[in-house]
Amino acid sequence: MVRDPELESRRRIHQTIQQHPGLHFRELLGRVALAQGTLQYHLHGLEADGLVAVSQDGGFTRYYATTRVRPEDRPLMDALRREYARRILAHLVAEGPLTTQALSERIGKAPSTVSWHISRLVDAGLLTRTRAAQEVRYALVDRDRVLYLYTTFRGSFTDRLVDRLLGLWDSY
Repeated sequence: MVRDPELESRRRIHQTIQQHPGLHFRELLGRVALAQGTLQYHLHGLEADGLVAVSQDGGFTRYYATTRVRPEDRPLMDALRREYARRILAHLVAEGPLTTQALSERIGKAPSTVSWHISRLVDAGLLTRTRAAQEVRYALVDRDRVLYLYTTFRGSFTDRLVDRLLGLWDSY
């Protein structure tokens, strides 16, 4: 039986994307060990065949298996792929609505950095903003969906801090 190396490469790319939804191009390139042009060629083919969907996340192009992640979940998955956005989401899951200052203290980043990440999460429709007096609190739009997607794809995020935080939350 003659093996088609092109088909094998395409299958390997698709399986990697299924196992690690939301990988960006460079991460995918490192995992499948193909030349950049070869990977681009196969990704275009997989996209044309409707097997892979593309999401633009700032400067990253992220890839999703169309049968694995719903289109409406891609912005949340994009956020879960970003370290500080993932940590913000984890604290909001575990503690409920928090201010920028509270999130800044928990994450260990400057309020301006946290604010930038929060703005992206609000713009993506993942967080709501509530003003009470001079305080602004941020809350998850769909806490259950964040928990579901995080726990489903936890192995592909590799963030021990978030794992511990959500593990503590689960123990209550």
